[in-house]
Amino acid sequence: MFSLKGKSAAVTGGGSGIGRAVALVFARQGATVHILDLSEAAGRQVAEEIESAGGKARAYACDVSNQQQVAGIFQQLGQLDILVNNAGISHIGRADNTMETDFDRVFNINVKGVYNCLHSAIPVMKAGGGGVILNMSSIAAVAGLSDRFAYSMSKGAVYAMTLSVAKDYIKDNIRCNCISPARVHTPFVDGFLAKNYPGREDEMFSKLSQSQPIGRMGKPEEIANLILYLCSDEASFITGSDYPIDGGFLKLSS
Repeated sequence: MFSLKGKSAAVTGGGSGIGRAVALVFARQGATVHILDLSEAAGRQVAEEIESAGGKARAYACDVSNQQQVAGIFQQLGQLDILVNNAGISHIGRADNTMETDFDRVFNINVKGVYNCLHSAIPVMKAGGGGVILNMSSIAAVAGLSDRFAYSMSKGAVYAMTLSVAKDYIKDNIRCNCISPARVHTPFVDGFLAKNYPGREDEMFSKLSQSQPIGRMGKPEEIANLILYLCSDEASFITGSDYPIDGGFLKLSS
C-alpha cells in the first residue's frame, strides 16, 4: 500500500523540517523526488541522503516567490505526478503592528509562492493525464491565534486556493487537498525560540507543546505520513478537503 513507484514528486521547502520528512518518505515509497529549497545546500543534503539509501532525488535552488525561477525549474522536471506546496515562513504580529514589508514577505512566500507553483505545475499535470497537489495550510486558517495576523491570512488563502483548484481541475484528473497542522517540532521551532526567547527556550517549548491537548508537538514524520496517504492512489476518492493534524487543538481545546 501507499506505493509511489514510477511517480515523480516535487516538494517545495524540502531541505528541512516537514519538507525533508516528506521527501524521505516519498523516496522510500519509490518516487523520484525533486527537492526545491531556497538553500541549495540543504536540498542537496537531503537528495544525497535519499540517494545513499538507494532512492532517486534531485535538488534545485528555488525562491518560490519568483515566478520566472519557479517556471524555469518546473520546465526541467518533465513528468510530474505529485506537488507538495510546503515552503513557507511564519511571522509574529497583530494587524496594527505588522509592518508592510513583513506582510508583503509573508504574502509573497506563503501565498504567491503556492500560486507560482500551481501556475507552473498544473499544465504539466494536465498534459500528463492528471496528478495530485497537496498544499500546506494550518490551524491558523480557521482558528483565532494570537499575534499571527499575517501568517493566518496567508494560510487562509492557501485553504481557499485548495478548494478552487480542486473544483477547477477535477475533470482533468487532478486532485487537490490541504492539511492543517498545529505546532510541529522542527529546526524552525528551535531557531524561533532561541531568537525570540533567549534563556527561556525550555520554558517556552513546554508552553507551546502543552497548547495541543495531546500534550506535545507533532513530529515531521507524522505530518509526512498523512501527506503520503493523501498523495497515494489509496486516497483517489479524496479531493477538495482539508485535514487537521493537530493533536486535538481544534476540537478539544477548552
